[in-house]
Amino acid sequence: MGKVTLGLLQHACSGDPAANLGRALELAEKAARLGANIICTQELFRSRYFCQSEDHGNFRLAERIPGPSTEAFESLAKKHGVVVVASLFERRASGLYHNTAAVIDADGKRLGIYRKMHVPDDPLYYEKFYFTPGDTGFRSWKTRFGRIGVLICWDQWFPEAARLTALQGADLILYPTAIGWHPGEKRRHGASQHAAWETVQRAHAVANGCFVAACNRVGREKLKGGAGIEFWGQSFVAGTNGEILARASASREEILLVPVDLGEVDATRTHWPFLRDRRIDAYGDLTKRFRD
Repeated sequence: MGKVTLGLLQHACSGDPAANLGRALELAEKAARLGANIICTQELFRSRYFCQSEDHGNFRLAERIPGPSTEAFESLAKKHGVVVVASLFERRASGLYHNTAAVIDADGKRLGIYRKMHVPDDPLYYEKFYFTPGDTGFRSWKTRFGRIGVLICWDQWFPEAARLTALQGADLILYPTAIGWHPGEKRRHGASQHAAWETVQRAHAVANGCFVAACNRVGREKLKGGAGIEFWGQSFVAGTNGEILARASASREEILLVPVDLGEVDATRTHWPFLRDRRIDAYGDLTKRFRD
């Protein structure tokens, strides 16, 4: 463990998957040239956020893993000696699709995948129509630049997911994300919604003594009528005490480059020994839906 630089790729997406892939690769190349060691895409970067509607035609956006996108990022990772986390719409088999992140090491080898465990179903976020809940469990991977874990968007609201990822040894948890405002709600609820999103993830950093990074998209996307979603950007990195180390803008395309010292994880966890003091003998009810 030591000092590494994170590169979060925040941008808008068009209706052209090939163009979106090309743009993500361009930004990743630039991030690598600027010194990034670990690069993370936003959630489902190859397309607009299609889950705003339930449309069988959108299943054509899915791809196999390995496939064209993972192969392109594997080549980039090897060329620049960087770690890449790429968020994709995975076609696992006929009728079986996942919201998946591929983890690629700095030698270009794919270390594994994480499939989104928590799948939402809310107005304009109809993900249950498209995605089967993940079956990979919560994981971490030893990369050239440290041990990382990956969770995806809706996962970021669940402390259990962050805890179990940290217990797998992750010093850094990355969250590819696609979250924004319903435009009609923004004036009344926008500030509190964004604050809740950022606060809960900063709390994961505190509770687990690790770094947390969230990579979100920007732009307003309207599909098949309606007001659409205004994605709020503001990708950020939180330190091991939950402090905001860097935050991107709410509307601009950016490569958020953030140096972090993963050696701080051990220091933080010895000063705030939450993992030591966990009462694992008393947590059995966590496996129940609710205690009546």
